[in-house]
Amino acid sequence: MILPIYIYGQPVLRKISQDITPDYPNLKELIANMFETLTESDGVGLAAPQIGLDIRLVVIDLDVLSEDLPEYKDFRKAYINPHILEYDDTNVDSSEEGCLSIPGIYESVKRPTRIHVKYADEDFNEHDEWVEGHLARVMQHEFDHLDAKMFIDRISPLRKQLIKNKLKAILQGRFKCSYRVKAVRK
Repeated sequence: MILPIYIYGQPVLRKISQDITPDYPNLKELIANMFETLTESDGVGLAAPQIGLDIRLVVIDLDVLSEDLPEYKDFRKAYINPHILEYDDTNVDSSEEGCLSIPGIYESVKRPTRIHVKYADEDFNEHDEWVEGHLARVMQHEFDHLDAKMFIDRISPLRKQLIKNKLKAILQGRFKCSYRVKAVRK
């Protein structure tokens, strides 16, 4: 089932998410719905707050990038209770990011290229690993959602000032996107 994406201004996007247990109701179905929603909205990552749930759950599908980044062929993973344990600031990369919850806005964001993460997979097997490259960027972007942050919080004050009117327009419901959304009521 395709779920509506919660848009900038929705309170759940600014709420810190909680870890879940293996008995979370209909978890497998929720993950499948999140992947279906992600595919329908042409995204590469989706965090639970973006569908209105304040739980630590993220799905990432990098297969769509496999033409340019062949190492991500068939890469589709769910991350349950993910946490970034450490940032390796040795290499920092600046790259343009966008967000399904902030339609039409793209900004350059600096992020470390390597991070240490822990998470559980769909079977609640624990993982503790270092991740690098594009996956590390996507994880940081999506895991930020779980900590009540958005990519616009990581841009310079000047850039934020320059997009202020676009953000205001989103809050007022004046934006276009090709997927189902749940915007703030005017």
